[in-house]
Amino acid sequence: MGDAKPAVTSTGVSASEGAQVNGNGPAGSLLEEEIGQSIASTLRALRRDRNMTLQDVADRAGLSLGMVSKIENAQASPSLRTLAQLSQALAVPVPLFFRELSDQEDASFVRAGEGIELARPDSRHGYRYQLLAAQLGSRRVLQPYLVTIARDAEPYPLFQHTGSEFIYVLEGSLTYRYGTTTYDLSPGDSLLIHGAVQHGPETLIHLPIRLLSITMTRSDEAIDRP
Repeated sequence: MGDAKPAVTSTGVSASEGAQVNGNGPAGSLLEEEIGQSIASTLRALRRDRNMTLQDVADRAGLSLGMVSKIENAQASPSLRTLAQLSQALAVPVPLFFRELSDQEDASFVRAGEGIELARPDSRHGYRYQLLAAQLGSRRVLQPYLVTIARDAEPYPLFQHTGSEFIYVLEGSLTYRYGTTTYDLSPGDSLLIHGAVQHGPETLIHLPIRLLSITMTRSDEAIDRP
């Protein structure tokens, strides 16, 4: 006989994934509902900011698609282990999922060289991303990145994502394309663009290049992919 497979509920969630599916039983407390909504809206906002599908998140976190879908729609209460898997998949600390429960906006402090290095879905060879802070409010998601373009990187002017992006050049120089327009950028130059328009480095002039990239989206902003 082969290995036994984990039981799957009628909702498509594996019983081994440690979540309570909200059903028609006794109503939970108001706090439980608020926690579920906070986790759901935060997960949705972070996923959309990274242009990730539900399946992308599920694959990275080692969870089923059904589980991730239920959590994002506040139909399941994830265990701490599941939250830890989601936080690793999205490269954010676990407490971020509870940000909407707090009336006070906490500071996000990161020491030099300690930014979270991550591979974004749109990452290209030779492009290194370090997340410098993780701060989420109920209406916006702000993500500051230190982007390093290595000497062996290739130009790629076809990036697209939700929200807006502010770029500030720290080191090196390049020609940056935004739609049909190009900009020659050197240290101290900045650029504010809409992420939906194709953009990115068209010519890498002096390498390596370091950019401060700050993206901002609304937590309810629609995207093309589910």
